[in-house]
Amino acid sequence: MRIGELGRRTGVNAHQLRYYEAQGLLEADRRANGYREYDENAVLRVKQIRHLLGAGLSSEDIAYLLPCAVGETPELPGCTELLDAMRSRLRRLDDQMARLAQSRGALANYIDAAEQMGSESYPPFDDAEREPVPA
Repeated sequence: MRIGELGRRTGVNAHQLRYYEAQGLLEADRRANGYREYDENAVLRVKQIRHLLGAGLSSEDIAYLLPCAVGETPELPGCTELLDAMRSRLRRLDDQMARLAQSRGALANYIDAAEQMGSESYPPFDDAEREPVPA
């Protein structure tokens, strides 16, 4: 099947499919005219990729895990190497979430402090000249 049909069957646009191919996640043969030709397994492979991306895995992680994937969801065997890779990604996600929570807290503190200061216009203006007052 050509890229347009694969896109229709999976709900993934052609640009993303080409990206998956460039990342080594999806394989296509080339016709004499240069068009990509995908086999039936490509539909399952794209669905697996989408599920794994949805779990927060990078394309590099997925390239490592994908050869072991079974089924659409997909299921992954519990071998040590795969578990280590997934745990590593989980730790990275936890770190990102902690940094975001810290940033959110700091921003919330700034908002609270600004609300307590009142509703003066910014920058403060000298009413006579409507020029910002120097600090």
